[in-house]
Amino acid sequence: MKKGLVFLLSVLILSSCGEYNKVLKSTDYEMKYEYAKKYYEEKKYSKAYTILEDILPVFRGTSRAEEALYLIAQSYYGAKDYETAGQYFTTYYTSYPRGEFAEPARYYAGYGYYLDSPDPRLDQAGTYKAINEFQLFLEYYPKSDKIDEAQKLLFELQDKLAEKELLSAKLYYNLGDYLGNNYESAVITAENAIREYPFSKHKEEFHIIILRSRYEEAVRSVEEKKEERMREVVDEYYTYLNEFPEGKYLKEAKKIFESASKKIND
Repeated sequence: MKKGLVFLLSVLILSSCGEYNKVLKSTDYEMKYEYAKKYYEEKKYSKAYTILEDILPVFRGTSRAEEALYLIAQSYYGAKDYETAGQYFTTYYTSYPRGEFAEPARYYAGYGYYLDSPDPRLDQAGTYKAINEFQLFLEYYPKSDKIDEAQKLLFELQDKLAEKELLSAKLYYNLGDYLGNNYESAVITAENAIREYPFSKHKEEFHIIILRSRYEEAVRSVEEKKEERMREVVDEYYTYLNEFPEGKYLKEAKKIFESASKKIND
């Protein structure tokens, strides 16, 4: 009985493969198009986009071309090849800016790149692509029912870029005065990130890194610069306090402030 089931399964697989190969070799493009849609509905995405890419040149200039192009993009999206899907979605809305699927094409171009966006420690080219696509979507379709979701995802992507800057600022701080003044680099990185991402959830961490770095830099300064730099530390403390009067680093910030104040008065 077991052997019989294996044989039956093998026959079904071969039959299915035979059908697909016949469709690929056929010159009946309408039939191929219907099979491509059938495969798409069955979530056999690689078969769908393979057939659609084969027939797309034939459909150019016809009413079929627009839908076929969009289905290719959705097939790659379904197959989780978000980079290729994004390219096809972009090709679609560029070719058919007022097309039937222009709005979802712009949204899914951004969403696909969002899903493909890498860890903050890696290169963020994909994240920038996703941000650009969502910004264009918001610009073109301000009344879309996906507007709130697009804005939420956009902020999330921007926070990922902010997190990458935070990792850099922390690295500079941890390097300290190794092979140069890395505290100043930590300050510059954190200040630039605050300007670039003013609504980031990492904003408080940027401010405390600036305060810590200013203090460590001041402590290590030559005597003639020490008092001036301690005053900068005090200024940074008040900046932090104004931004985060009940911040999670408040106790640490107060200790730095008290230490810097004593050194100014000494």
